[in-house]
Amino acid sequence: MSDNRAAQGEPDIADVASAFADPRRARVLMALADGRALPAGRLAEEAGVSASTISSHLSVLSRHDLVAVEQQGRHRYYRLATSDVEGVLEALARLAPRTPITSLRAHTRAHAVRTGRTCYRHLAGQVGVDLFQRFVGAGWITGGDGLHHPEVTGDRLSSTGKGDQYRLSVAGAEALSAWGIESRLMSTSRPLRYCVDWTEQAHHLAGPLGTAITERLFDLGWIVRNRVPRSVDITSEGEARLASLAPPASSPIEASTSRVDNRLAGDHQVPSAVSFRRR
Repeated sequence: MSDNRAAQGEPDIADVASAFADPRRARVLMALADGRALPAGRLAEEAGVSASTISSHLSVLSRHDLVAVEQQGRHRYYRLATSDVEGVLEALARLAPRTPITSLRAHTRAHAVRTGRTCYRHLAGQVGVDLFQRFVGAGWITGGDGLHHPEVTGDRLSSTGKGDQYRLSVAGAEALSAWGIESRLMSTSRPLRYCVDWTEQAHHLAGPLGTAITERLFDLGWIVRNRVPRSVDITSEGEARLASLAPPASSPIEASTSRVDNRLAGDHQVPSAVSFRRR
């Protein structure tokens, strides 16, 4: 019996890659990388194009199943279509060179991203690394010091960690339960996922637990989003609450500051002090 279906060859990677390749569309995708749904006007602002131009770019992204549209009344909001798109963005970000900083606006954005940001729905930057260090210091996370040891783990910067050394302690599970984190996410036997933070060159919490904690911090009002894509501010209440935890187990920030500032700013100087911007 003959098969009337067209023969299927190799995946056409170049076709979908072309949708990522335009710098304006790339900025749209990165603006959506924290899981939010944003209107076309905001995405036009992020891409640096007019409202009429962003429409054609969103059409390309939709046609390649990279973004999905949500209709809310008369308004349309765009978000990343699947977690696969997030994964591709994360992989490309690891391979991509850093763009040079040539303006005050770019300097401000770089500093905001370093201070605190969402890294594919978990908390990163100085805020994320500090939180991980405080969990280690409090004994809520055991099995490591939260620092980047590539010679031991083989981890690369801006990548998901390969090690399986971290575990949530019983005390950590109880404390996070009091924060309102679901118990099903808090196994004390399974390894915790972590990422190597590219700006701080240390670990921040990843995986389902990292996502749940980040969402809970937003719900509690301890962190809030700001205008810079993916970046977050810590609120006065959040700073007080997090400062009341155990002191950080280690201080990776000072050791990596000069290297990171050079990567972020080239010849432009970025403030290196660890100071959370409050609202």
